[in-house]
Amino acid sequence: MKLIVGLGNPGKEYENTRHNMGFMVMDEIAKNLNMDYNKSKFNGLYFDANVKGEKIIFLKPQKYMNLSGEVVRDFINFYKIKTDDILVIVDDLDMPLGKIRLKKKSSSGGHNGLKNIFMYTNTIDIKRIKIGIGNDKLKDTKDYVLSKFSKEDIKLFNDSIKLAAKIALEFIDTDFNALMSNYN
Repeated sequence: MKLIVGLGNPGKEYENTRHNMGFMVMDEIAKNLNMDYNKSKFNGLYFDANVKGEKIIFLKPQKYMNLSGEVVRDFINFYKIKTDDILVIVDDLDMPLGKIRLKKKSSSGGHNGLKNIFMYTNTIDIKRIKIGIGNDKLKDTKDYVLSKFSKEDIKLFNDSIKLAAKIALEFIDTDFNALMSNYN
């Protein structure tokens, strides 16, 4: 069993914001699989599906991004999921718009959602897909990450969202080191 988690903030006011990149990728995955987030448990919306012969849980924590670690931990404990079978999809303020990077066994890079997951799982050894959201140094960081996308950005991010969803589905039956070699 594997767990794929997209980080974001719940609520209409956060839809289509830079900080909700993980949720947007998860929505693309659901669309690709013809599924819907129709279950709720441990403050998370999720669906499960058999993909490529393996049961996968697709999760969107419904606590604020910076508090998502408890939700992830509860799913790990309940379903007995190994750390090696977890993939987290997250935005990255320090990468250029739309750039995708796969990482494992590294720091949070200052991302509070990842910090919280690391705290609740007691490890940094969690695989992740990071999607660059750029950084407008003229704006306060909080205002920037919670800002809506411009029309130009939406075009760029749509391609990144589709690619990240493709990579996440490849995670199910592909060695992560091979994925890093292919996509980094």
